[in-house]
Amino acid sequence: MTKITTIILDLGGVILNLNQNLTIEQFKSLGVSSLNLHANHTVFAEFEIGKISSKEFVNTIRASTAKPITDAEIINAWNAMLLDLPQKRIEYIKKLREKYTVLLLSNTNSIHIDAFNKYFETTFNNLNWYDLFDKVYYSYEIGMRKPNTDIYSYVLNQHQLQPKQTLFVDDNEQNLLGASLVGINTLLANIPLDETLFEQVLKVCNS
Repeated sequence: MTKITTIILDLGGVILNLNQNLTIEQFKSLGVSSLNLHANHTVFAEFEIGKISSKEFVNTIRASTAKPITDAEIINAWNAMLLDLPQKRIEYIKKLREKYTVLLLSNTNSIHIDAFNKYFETTFNNLNWYDLFDKVYYSYEIGMRKPNTDIYSYVLNQHQLQPKQTLFVDDNEQNLLGASLVGINTLLANIPLDETLFEQVLKVCNS
């Protein structure tokens, strides 16, 4: 395999701990039970590519229930899936950057990133999240989302990368398939970025 020079990491499920069931349960308690977070539902897809605003997203969720629910209740339920980011994962990212260009590529939305930024600033007040990576790419900011091949081609072009010199790490097999279609090497994160996954990444890069 051609020598890896660039590693692209996913955020949720790889760096940040997630539990989507918490959001599903909170939505159900608000009377929002018809929207399946695991399905490619239009409102979630459109929110992830910035096609609709946070206000439009909240209003769409509210329209799916007969209960009188507030913006705050919807936002809190939506953010319930976001958990913690262990310090050790930051150290692994720093170690990877000693040898590789490290990019972040995440399907996400403005509400989640606002909440995550506040969490990160509070938890790691001596660190700048964006300084941990050579570049951060969020789907809602660039108008594309995984697993569509255009988002991978976009990142490759932005950095003039060779696909075979690039490794993409994600916890979603469909996202890996999209990357592999444009020639990027892939690694499935069965677990978040701990010592085991860190060693797996190094093994692929050095093979």
